[in-house]
Amino acid sequence: MKKRRFGSCSGSTLLEVMVAVAVTAVTALGLVATQLWMTRHANATATRERAAFVADSLVESFRVSPAIGADSATWKGRVANMVSMGETSMVAQAAGLATARVMWAAARETQDVTPGSLIDLPEFCGEAALPAGTTCVAIAFAK
Repeated sequence: MKKRRFGSCSGSTLLEVMVAVAVTAVTALGLVATQLWMTRHANATATRERAAFVADSLVESFRVSPAIGADSATWKGRVANMVSMGETSMVAQAAGLATARVMWAAARETQDVTPGSLIDLPEFCGEAALPAGTTCVAIAFAK
C-alpha cells in the first residue's frame, strides 16, 4: 500500500478558482456597463420631458398673448434653465396652424460623432431640417 504525502496538489483547484474569478469579473463589468447605459438614456428621456414641458408652455402662452414670440428674452431664459443648450422657435404654417419647437444638443452614446451614436434621435421637428447633433420636440397647434 502506497502512502500519500500531505501537501502535494495537482493545481486543479487553483485553476477552478481563477476561472470563477474571471467569470465574476466579466459579469460585474457587464452590470456596470448596463447601469451606465440606463443612466444615459434616463437623462435623455428627462431632457425630452423638460423640452416637451417648455414647448407646451410656449403654446399656452402664445394662445394667451400672441405678441410674445418664441425668441423673446423670457423664453430664451426659461429654455436655458430647463434644457441644456436649448433654444425655442415658432414656425408658422398655412391655414392658421403653427408649430412650437424646442431644440437642444442630443445626448451621445459615446464621445464620437458617428451618425449612430445619438441616444435621443428626433422623430418630427415641424418639417424643418435640424443641424447635426441636435434633436427637438415640436407641438403643432391652431392659432
